[in-house]
Parts: sequence; structure tokens; C-alpha cells
Amino acid sequence: MELLNNKKRIYFDNSATTAVASEVVEAMGPYFTDFFGNASSVHSFGQQAKAAMDKARRQVAALIGAEFNEIVFLSGGTEANNLAIRGITQAYQDKGRHIITSQFEHPAVLNTCASLEKQGWQVTYLPVYENGIVRLEDVKAAMTDQTLLVTLMHANNEIGTIQPIAEIAKFIKEDIRPKRKNIFLHTDAVQTVGKVSLDVKSLGVDMLSISAHKLHAPKGIGALYIRKGVRIASQQTGGHQERDRRAGTENIPAIVAFGCAAELARKNIDTYTRQVEPLRDYLEQQIAKNIPDLVFNGDHNYRLPNIANISFKYVDGEALLIALDLKGVAVSTGAACASGSTEQSHVLVALGLEKDVVRGSLRFSLSRYNTREEVDYLLEVLPAVVEKLRRISPLYQERLKQESLKSQIA
Repeated sequence: MELLNNKKRIYFDNSATTAVASEVVEAMGPYFTDFFGNASSVHSFGQQAKAAMDKARRQVAALIGAEFNEIVFLSGGTEANNLAIRGITQAYQDKGRHIITSQFEHPAVLNTCASLEKQGWQVTYLPVYENGIVRLEDVKAAMTDQTLLVTLMHANNEIGTIQPIAEIAKFIKEDIRPKRKNIFLHTDAVQTVGKVSLDVKSLGVDMLSISAHKLHAPKGIGALYIRKGVRIASQQTGGHQERDRRAGTENIPAIVAFGCAAELARKNIDTYTRQVEPLRDYLEQQIAKNIPDLVFNGDHNYRLPNIANISFKYVDGEALLIALDLKGVAVSTGAACASGSTEQSHVLVALGLEKDVVRGSLRFSLSRYNTREEVDYLLEVLPAVVEKLRRISPLYQERLKQESLKSQIA
């Protein structure tokens, strides 16, 4: 099966972004043409737009078990993380000046925390160990009487490991809040929402970030769940949109699309896991069977159903990515937001992996639209591509030389 001859390409980079679902495209279409009003306008055009926005807000809220008025529409996950972190620290800065996060958060969290450090905030970056999971005891040990915010991702964007957010929330609620109520828990759930069942009340978080383009809606729209009663300092001055939490005219077509995608995700969440997880497991098993010298990164039990992160020893990940792209297969070496960077993946470095293992990593991230046939094509072309790249690797040649010497001695 030569896909390039048929101009067909296979996409295994769904953690970077997803294709917009046909139902979503259909839902948003009329809001570019027939229903184009400003949701703040009083006349019928504006009220049609507002009604559509209210429906979408309910759909997004239902996906995560939130209340209608706890959802704030934003431009995406980066703005959601910024609003959560900056909004809380500005609103409650007289209650504490300490933040707890982890070493392998998304740059939208890490760089925001780094910016606050320059303004005098104290930030603790928790280790994630070899399995890529934060430990509750480390959160407990890091807690001080100045801790205002704990911000930890729900699932990592490169290796898919799921963090013990509910356990951390329980600790904060039972052990910290009886003594000091002004402490907040935020989670970046951009990679989680729509892939596993999630309820913000059961999870126990105060804020949760979502990005629509990770669940088959367009780019440029996202949301922040803010638990009722939590104050947030708006980061933009302007009108009174989004209950004074995010000024600016709402992007109604994108919001409608987000709502539609959220509704589809909610209805198909169980099917998603049953379909995608076995496909991911099959991909991993067959790669392990046919290619030697691999490292599977992150915990294999507590992880998302759609991500496989594999290091191919003695291979440069960027070279492998390009070689697969020439074969019609799109994968990634890590987070799309780090594309073009010469630095190693901070996520894999945080796991304590050796430099060569980090350098040879690829992320395969699936969606409900991927098929067994597509995985089989990847499995067909991957071994030869890896072998070809290893033949020109000085490290691999040195390894073969050492093995040859050992066998001669034996």
C-alpha cells in the first residue's frame, strides 16, 4: 500500500491538533452568514448569537460536569492557563506568594510561573520521576503557609501520563483549607478533555483549562472552568463580556463549534476509549516486536488512551520524523509548541532519561478517526526507516563494533 501515490496521508499527531469534525463544520457554518450578530447586541441578530453561545456554554459545561456560569470562553489553552495563574495570583496576592507546579508542565504554565518569579513569587517545581507522575507526598512537603496556588496538568501532552489530581485536591480540601481557605488548585486538562471521563466536582479542582482544537473543533477557541465563588482578576480591560472575566467580542462561530465538539465528545467518550486504546496498544506491541533497542516513555498504566511515546536508540528523532513524513506518515518528536527549538524535550529530561534516549523519541498520538489499516502501514514502513537511519549513526556503528569484539573473544 503506497499511500503517497494516492495522495493520501496518515496523521498520528492528534496531541498537536485534530481535524475538525464534519458535524462541527456544519454546525458553525450558519454563524458566519445568517446568524452573524454580536452577542452583546439587544436586537434579534444579537439575541440569536447569544442564544447560540449560551447553548455552547451548556454543552461544554456538561462535558466536564460544571455549571453553566462556571465556563469562560477564551482563545485557547494558553490563555486559559494564563488567566488561571495570573488571575488567581493577582486577585489573592495578599493571601500568599508561593506556587507549586511540576517540572514538565506545558510552556504556557512554566513560562507564566517563570514570569511571576521575576515579580517576586516563589515557585516550587516538583519532580515527576521516571514514570512521569507527580507524587502526593512531594506536594505535601512543598506546601507552606504562603502557598496560594497548585497548578498541575491533568495529563502530560508528550507522554500522556495522568496525574493524581483528585488525591491532591482531597489533601488540599481536608488538610489545608480548614486552616487556610485561600489556596487554589488549577489543572491544565487540554489533553484530557474528550479523551477520558472527567467531572470537575469529583476531581475537586478550582480551575480547569480546555482547548477546543484538541477535540475536533477549530483552533483559536478554548475555555477555563472557574469554580463558583473563586475570584479571578481579568487580564484584559474592555467590555463586560464573560461576566467581566474576559473582555472582547465573543467568537460565536468558534464557540458554536466548540459546543458541538463537546457534545460529540460527551456522547462518544466510552466509545473513544474502546476504539483508540486497543489501537494504541497494538501499535506499541508490534513496534516492540519488530524493532530492537526501544524505550517506552512514561507509566503504562496511568496514561491517556491515545498517546505512545517511544525512544528509538541510536536514531535522531527529527530525522526519523522527516523520513516518516516522506512516507506519508505524520508524527511528532514532542509538543508542537516547542517545534523549531534546539533544546531537548523538557518532559523527557524531567524523567531522567539519557540524552541519546531523549534525542530519539517520537510521539504517536491517535484519534477516533485513525484506523487499523493506517497503523499497519506505519508498521510496514517504520522498521526499514529506523534501520536505515541506524546504519549511518556513529553510535550504532560503535555498538556493533563492540558486540563483534565481544563475540570474537567469546
